Amino acid sequence: MLWLKALHIIFVVTWFAGLFYLPRLFVYHAALDASERAGAERFKIMERRLFILMTMGGLLAILFGGATLGKVPGFMQAGWMHAKLTLVAGLIAYHIWCYRLLTAFRDDRNRHSERWYRGFNEVPTLFLFGIVILVVVKPF
Repeated sequence: MLWLKALHIIFVVTWFAGLFYLPRLFVYHAALDASERAGAERFKIMERRLFILMTMGGLLAILFGGATLGKVPGFMQAGWMHAKLTLVAGLIAYHIWCYRLLTAFRDDRNRHSERWYRGFNEVPTLFLFGIVILVVVKPF
């Protein structure tokens, strides 16, 4: 059981590292001039590789989290767990949104500004705060 929790936490950290860094790459990618073609191609490679790694981290975090849920009686009756899983669902939606943005950059059809990506980059922080507070404080 403790191994499942440890692996869940490790892969959550891995997933969040990607969720924090990929939108930051989008900020820098969006800031490039149209004349900086080589730089744009380099960002496309970096974004794709990072997305693959963060997806593996996310999938493994979900796998080990689900395995932990199955081993602990009463977890699914706790209100805080329902709230946490709702935030995790939001995090998965954010991950999918990152993929859509990645494909827009890949296809040279990005429609957002550097400033927009700076705001978008802060969203995982809100999820992190909510999830950690729910798991540690268990307010309900």
